[in-house]
Amino acid sequence: MSGSLIRNRSGYFMAKRFFLLMSLVTACSVPVLGQDILVPMDESQADHLKAYGLIFWALEREVDVDWLLNYRGGSFLMTYQPVLVSELQIRGVSFQSISGSQTAFIIAEIEAEANNTSVIRLEKPPKIAVYAPDQTLPWDDAVLLALTYAEVPYEMIYDDDVLDGRLAEFDWIHLHHEDFTGQYGKFFNYRSSQWYIEQQRQAERTARARGYRKVSELKSAVVEEIRMYVGSGGFLFAMCSGTDTFDIAQAAFNIDIVPSEYDGDSVDPGALAALDFSRTFAFENFRPSFNAREYEHSNIDTGPPPAQLRNPAVDFFTLFEFSAKWDPVPTMLTQNHVATVKGFVGQTTSFRKSTIKPNVIILAEAPGRDEVRYLHGSFGQGTFTFYAGHDPEDYQHFVYDPPTDLSLHKHSPGYRLILNNILFPAAKKKKQKT
Repeated sequence: MSGSLIRNRSGYFMAKRFFLLMSLVTACSVPVLGQDILVPMDESQADHLKAYGLIFWALEREVDVDWLLNYRGGSFLMTYQPVLVSELQIRGVSFQSISGSQTAFIIAEIEAEANNTSVIRLEKPPKIAVYAPDQTLPWDDAVLLALTYAEVPYEMIYDDDVLDGRLAEFDWIHLHHEDFTGQYGKFFNYRSSQWYIEQQRQAERTARARGYRKVSELKSAVVEEIRMYVGSGGFLFAMCSGTDTFDIAQAAFNIDIVPSEYDGDSVDPGALAALDFSRTFAFENFRPSFNAREYEHSNIDTGPPPAQLRNPAVDFFTLFEFSAKWDPVPTMLTQNHVATVKGFVGQTTSFRKSTIKPNVIILAEAPGRDEVRYLHGSFGQGTFTFYAGHDPEDYQHFVYDPPTDLSLHKHSPGYRLILNNILFPAAKKKKQKT
């Protein structure tokens, strides 16, 4: 074979390889018609918490999202868009590009009657408010940490905003670690600390400006506004002392249950008998603590047993499994890649089962113990969800402890429960099955 022929054939094959390579590049850069994006939420997900922020970001841009309940840890499905792929990559969220036929197979599997799975369409993202003081406090709020890490937008509001009627601007509100009874969190041992003095001074200043004689009266008025907000269709979420003190304040409406150490006068003599449990959301038949030095508001909280404080490894709670097709709301609230979540304590660590109203849905409890950790219910046209404990990734969070770095806890099941709550208000209402 002549040298010229060899050179010609070599050039021909090089050109053929070049055009083949360019064809592959072009094919990879152009999305296949009907291609979808699956964001898995099982163990394969690189960052479970950032995934929620990505879904919220997509909903803000009017991208329809399907929440695949009980499918691979509660995965998400969206129509392919190059901008979504870029954002997923920027945020470090795992995803899979799947064909239309693969999507159809997944949906058929999920909708099969034999499987406890379901598809929920997410539409408009809720406008989020966090009820918290603007002063710097020596502890952190888990919801604020979760929203910030997941890059979910929110607005901070407090007593003046609530009393000025601003709740109507929001769809979902979180109650920060708060004491709605007007006892400043019962931090009696910290009463000489600068942050406590400033907290008391600010609360008393607001109360006077609003025409209330005491802080407990101010907080009662705030509770009434939030109560009406929920009754009119709002979504309420609370953790730690924001849960039980809210209901204690509702039951004690127009009743003085605050010891003199905090407000200068005595508890009403008939306070216990006058409590009105018909006004509360979740709890009934409880007994408030009238001891100013007791770091406890009532017997709603079971409190952590000493053994748990010594060994956090024995403290965990189990998520209940609900019917995805018949009970979509509790199913959404319990989506996770695990069924068992490690416990964590707080001023309110867990709810005593005997104090929970019978119509309230228990979402999670500690097996073998009288400890409910997570519950949900309805009031009027709205809903409330209470989650016990302070920080899912800091077992016993103390005053002055540094904030939790969620980049070290990307797969936190406890934090996932918080973020489930910001998505379920976006769910399209389904007709009830009959």
